[in-house]
Amino acid sequence: MLQSSSRKRLLLAASAVALIALAAPVRADEAAAKKWIDSEFQPSTLSKEDQLKEMQWFINAAKPFAGMEINVVSETITTHEYEAKTLAKAFSEITGIKLTHDLIQEGDVVEKIQTQMQSGKNIYDAWVNDSDLIGTHFRYKQAVPLTDWMAGEGKDVTSPTLDLPDFIGLSFTTAPDKKLYQLPDQQFANLYWFRYDWFTNADYKAKFKAKYGYDLGVPVNWSAYEDIAEFFSNDIGTINGTKVYGNMDYGKKDPSLGWRFTDAWLSMAGNGDRGLPNGLPVDEWGIRMEGCRPVGSSVERGGDTNGPAAVYSIVKYIEWLKKYTPPQALGMTFSEAGPVPAQGNIAQQMFWYTAFTADMVKPGLPVMNEDGTPKWRMAPSPKGAYWKDGMKLGYQDVGSWTLLKSTPVERRKAAWLYAQFVTSKTVSLKKSHVGLTFIRESDIWSPSMTERAPKLGGLVEFYRSPARVQWSPTGSNVPDYPKLAQLWWQNIGDASSGAKTPQAAMDSLAAAQDSVMERLERSGVQGECGPKLNAKQPMEYWVEQAKKNGTLAPQPKLANEKPKGETIDYDMLIKSWPATPPKKSTN
Repeated sequence: MLQSSSRKRLLLAASAVALIALAAPVRADEAAAKKWIDSEFQPSTLSKEDQLKEMQWFINAAKPFAGMEINVVSETITTHEYEAKTLAKAFSEITGIKLTHDLIQEGDVVEKIQTQMQSGKNIYDAWVNDSDLIGTHFRYKQAVPLTDWMAGEGKDVTSPTLDLPDFIGLSFTTAPDKKLYQLPDQQFANLYWFRYDWFTNADYKAKFKAKYGYDLGVPVNWSAYEDIAEFFSNDIGTINGTKVYGNMDYGKKDPSLGWRFTDAWLSMAGNGDRGLPNGLPVDEWGIRMEGCRPVGSSVERGGDTNGPAAVYSIVKYIEWLKKYTPPQALGMTFSEAGPVPAQGNIAQQMFWYTAFTADMVKPGLPVMNEDGTPKWRMAPSPKGAYWKDGMKLGYQDVGSWTLLKSTPVERRKAAWLYAQFVTSKTVSLKKSHVGLTFIRESDIWSPSMTERAPKLGGLVEFYRSPARVQWSPTGSNVPDYPKLAQLWWQNIGDASSGAKTPQAAMDSLAAAQDSVMERLERSGVQGECGPKLNAKQPMEYWVEQAKKNGTLAPQPKLANEKPKGETIDYDMLIKSWPATPPKKSTN
């Protein structure tokens, strides 16, 4: 039995707790939601009242999982750093679920998700991995189809305010079976980047027009890009005593060199077929698909990986790299080359990721004006000689939430709540301002983005434009992204180093891709939608088949791969795009 004094202390303590509880006007989780809405989740496309309603749903839905420790993972970019450092903490405080969001390198994400798929051992409860793996997830049947999940096991934890029609990237994460497999979390395109201040310089404009016979402006085709590269590298040469270059790229034989090309460089040249988001039957990797089955990569099997358009794209890449690019770029990787345009001596770059925008608009950079506006702009990429209307024109990275079947259902549910939280309308506009990787139409057209647009160099205008749909990730023709992607840097690296000709390098790449798909076919591991290779035929056979079927790939070699250059005035281009948002989505 407790002594009298001990009982008194306990009674006093209990009374104090009771008084505190009576004094608290709301539950702790509601208080946390209000705190985060007021202090962090602004601006938002929702009113504070509607934000609180959305958060109340999360609070209620999370009750069965309170105290659970959930682990998710993504690659390390600004958007995900914000999620890991800020939004994960907010989610934990609001829901009571202990959420850890790990940040690792992109290659490690791919490696670890492969490990979980192959072993069945739960490593992470949810993954942000690129939608480039859509063909992989669809065929290996290790990922949970979200369409089924939201209507079945995950129905009770699927937000009524998710508003899927508001997401701009769902076509990229939908497989041939018409089911959604991944939920976009962030996305960014690779666009043309140029020094607007130099391109509007009256003296430079006059000199360019005198030499080339057309106006200096945003290049519409690769011929104009090449003329502009020549002009700034050699005709202008130096600006304010600094050597300038008409192109920026990188060439080190390194895994990042593979991204440079699988991220749709060939599509800009005109490789593959018409079709959005990816060419059909032949995509921008040069892989032909019939029905849901990949049937070949080489031109002998009806593919286009080593066709004239693909080889032309490699020839031009190497030519521009050697002629018009800072010499050190040949030995640079993706991460080393990325910051170079911000240093102020690059006139243009064909292939520039908009994920760099946040770093490119920092005050004090040589490419920024004192008033906070950029000296540069971004615009749609120019088209190669083989490009035809109806083709995709560039790459869009779409990091997307993916659930695996090997994750226990209850853990999957808790993680799915977090995936929806960090993409919810309550937080997505603020997240868009931080990372500039838009996923929602409502964020793109928000008044706060209209206000900020002049300081973002054309990013907002591009995402509001009809041109946006021509930029897409790797599609479902690619049956095993991890296995096939690693072949690219090795083979194209041989071309960039001079060890092989562009034709020999692409022949080797096409053969290697066919070999991987042949092994997948023999194993039968991907079932009825796995590869089934075509018999080899001369390329001419497939050219004739394309003509008969009204398709394009593979295209025969052009007699002239450098037509006359064509440009467009940037300000006229921007004015030609719509200034009003599309029809509003509904919940």
